[in-house]
Amino acid sequence: MREIAILGASGSGKTDLSLNLANRLNAIILSLDSLSIYQQINIASAKPSKEQRGEIPHFGIDVLHPKETHNAQIFIQEYQRAKAYAKNYQKNLLIVGGTSFYLKILLEGLSTFPKLTQEQKITIQEKIKGFPTQESRFMYLNSIDKTTKIHPNDAYRTNKALEIYFSTSLTPTQYFQQNPPIPLLKNCEIYEILLCKEELKENITKRTHLMLQKGLIEEATTLLNDFGNTHQWAKSIGIKEVGQFLKGVILKEHLQSLITTHTLQLAKRQKTFNRTQFQEHFCGSTQEISQMLLSKNFS
Repeated sequence: MREIAILGASGSGKTDLSLNLANRLNAIILSLDSLSIYQQINIASAKPSKEQRGEIPHFGIDVLHPKETHNAQIFIQEYQRAKAYAKNYQKNLLIVGGTSFYLKILLEGLSTFPKLTQEQKITIQEKIKGFPTQESRFMYLNSIDKTTKIHPNDAYRTNKALEIYFSTSLTPTQYFQQNPPIPLLKNCEIYEILLCKEELKENITKRTHLMLQKGLIEEATTLLNDFGNTHQWAKSIGIKEVGQFLKGVILKEHLQSLITTHTLQLAKRQKTFNRTQFQEHFCGSTQEISQMLLSKNFS
């Protein structure tokens, strides 16, 4: 089994390329996308439809309900499911999407957290509640672990760090030094679609127009009305702007321009991340990547 990652900025053509290559490479697909994993988020995520997916097995799509929270552990579980399926059916694995952070996690691994009984968890949570605000929790964390790299506003990681400290009496820095991460993905071929600035802008402009035509406003309105605006996905591009429109912050005629601009800004961040985090990988157009992969011998 070979594992191949296809990266690229939003609007670069990753989905179409992967669908075109999957059968020819005897491969299944794992979505590397933080929105496609949600049910009911179809237009905003630009996930391939069931018709587009056809008989190609996909993982990481329509796994979570909008009320649920996505995290690295869930993505790792999807990767493990996809890998097991690929091995069982003698397939290759295409890992495709724009949330490259999750690929980095697979390559570098995650340290395991202390295993706690339910009683221990309750005791630790009571200790954490002794610091009623995120500011007070972070200040305490910073007082015991001055080398922490956690952002002061990152409540999730702050709580996890305090859980480690209260359960082990080790600062998070000390704990992770003693429990280094173990890579989950060791031999991965990485390809990145790179388009010129003008072509990418044109693609994103067309994609945004099509998303609005397909009913992005209606989809986002239903999601926000049914589940509120506090979930991770509610802050994603497309849904966030529709939420502002519903509140009267922006006009409907400005939606397409704003979503396009914000997607272009995201694309720039994605390209920077891929360039700095995955130093040795092939970059090219969708045609060049397709030719490169099809020239290789895939069993």
